[in-house]
Amino acid sequence: MRFTEVLTSHFARLRTGAIAVALGVLAGATTPALAQDNPLGLIDPAVISVGTMGDAKPYAFTTADGGFTGFDIELFLNVAERLGFKKEQVIFTGQEFSALMPSVANGRFDVAAAAIGTTDKRKETVDFSDGYLAGFLTVLTPDAAITDAAGLKGKRLGVVQGTLQEIYAEKNFAGADLVKFPDNNSAVSALNNGTVDAHFLDYEAAKDYAARYPELKVAVNIPSFDAPAGFVVRKGNDALREALNKGLKAAMQDGTWKTLHEKWFPGTPMPDAYLPKP
Repeated sequence: MRFTEVLTSHFARLRTGAIAVALGVLAGATTPALAQDNPLGLIDPAVISVGTMGDAKPYAFTTADGGFTGFDIELFLNVAERLGFKKEQVIFTGQEFSALMPSVANGRFDVAAAAIGTTDKRKETVDFSDGYLAGFLTVLTPDAAITDAAGLKGKRLGVVQGTLQEIYAEKNFAGADLVKFPDNNSAVSALNNGTVDAHFLDYEAAKDYAARYPELKVAVNIPSFDAPAGFVVRKGNDALREALNKGLKAAMQDGTWKTLHEKWFPGTPMPDAYLPKP
């Protein structure tokens, strides 16, 4: 749903108090005022609008019918249900990773969900739920000579703009020539046609691409447990953030998180912090 459509919906059917919320957004407010009929401070209190990605398998990706699925999608739907929202009341919209957090900050989406790592820099403009996923940063390449980080020196290394991989590579791979892409699919396409020598992405996505393209190999795995993925919300929307945290905690405690992790990441270790407590 476009921003203008949201405003039209507000003016058409909400009561005087809610109309004032819409006017506040029109005037440039980044966080709708909380009201009795909108306790979570949503753009439209009847739905949760979620920005995500269409090519970040197994976290979030599009299906043949144009819908979205993946670990983050199913986990968010489960958490949203605990908040009282049915599946049809959660609206997913795909876009480039680099635009997700600005879109939440600017009021286009209520939430962003796409395995987005929590960092201090990102928390300057948006807020995060509690962490729900940790993993590895991975180098994918057809070059057998690349077996460790040192092998990237002088190589053209693909990264997706705005990701933890880009941040890490800029800091730690000084000898590599970074080539930035809007998404993993375009980077892997460049990898397959020789435009870049390797691509730096998350482990699960790398594993999936390696299965699809046998010539590509997982060459380097770097643990990354200091920036766990969290759901992104507008700065200061504590009501929504705390509600998501409560839903996440319940999903972990009753085993839902474990079941979804086993489904989407078979064989991948699970942090004890996310598993049910006795």
